[in-house]
Amino acid sequence: MKKPNYVVDSYALMAYLGDEVGAEQVKALLRQAQGDDAIIYLSLINLGEVAYIIERRYGSERLQEVLAILAQLPITTIEASFELVLAAAHVKAQHAVSYADTFAIALAQEKGAPVVTGDPEFKKVEHLVQVVWL
Repeated sequence: MKKPNYVVDSYALMAYLGDEVGAEQVKALLRQAQGDDAIIYLSLINLGEVAYIIERRYGSERLQEVLAILAQLPITTIEASFELVLAAAHVKAQHAVSYADTFAIALAQEKGAPVVTGDPEFKKVEHLVQVVWL
C-alpha cells in the first residue's frame, strides 16, 4: 500500500513553528512521517519563504535556530528543477496566487499529494490540487 504524501507550504511551517492554529495538524503529519507512515515534501522555494519571514521578524540568529529545527524534521526538501520551475510558472500565468505558492502547487501536482495549508489563496486552486486545510 502506498504511503500518503503531503506537501507543506510556508503557512503550515509557520503555524508549526509558532504553535499557531493548525500546528497540531502539522505535528500529527510529522509524527506519521517520523513513523515512516507518510512522506512530507517541501519545496526549497517555500523554505526560502519561511527563512525570509523568520529573519525579517526575529533576525538572523533566530533564523539559524529555526533552520536547525527544520533540519531535524522528517521532511523531504525538493529543489526547484527546470520542470518544477516551468510547472510553477504555468500555474502563476493562469491563477492569481503568489509565486512561492505556485511551487507548492506544482510540487503537489508532481507528487500527486495534497497541499497542507491555511492560506486562503489556495481556495483559488482547489480545482488543481487537493488541499488539507489547517
